[in-house]
Amino acid sequence: MTVQIRQMTLKDINQVLTIEQSSFGVPWSKEVFFKELTENPYSIYFVIEEDGRIFGYCGMWLVIDEAQITNIALLPEYRGRKFGKALFQYVLNQAIALGAARLSLEVRVSNVVAQNLYRQFGLIPGGIRKNYYTDNNEDALVMWVNL
Repeated sequence: MTVQIRQMTLKDINQVLTIEQSSFGVPWSKEVFFKELTENPYSIYFVIEEDGRIFGYCGMWLVIDEAQITNIALLPEYRGRKFGKALFQYVLNQAIALGAARLSLEVRVSNVVAQNLYRQFGLIPGGIRKNYYTDNNEDALVMWVNL
């Protein structure tokens, strides 16, 4: 088993869509990922793969010195095996290397597992975005950390 993390390319979109659809009630479309990779100068996406099969990804926007995690997801069968932690650590390190002074993200208030992961990296709650998620109007917890 060879696991590696690398920057996402256009040829990865179809595999990332499978992860997206298995992870989110309102998944992003192929067009959204295409635009993120080709038109958004602030976005950087990474994939984690095992022997060429992508099983997770994470995206961030980096604007000046502020990094914002846009999404992070793993295929269900890879969850709970420390791959999410490894991927998040990698992206955090990339943000620091690219000059980010702060990192933030939104997470569902009900997603305690993810919140606990982010706390391991020093992220703390900074506020609530009411009715943030369009699939069920769940609130988002904003978390951030100074890097």
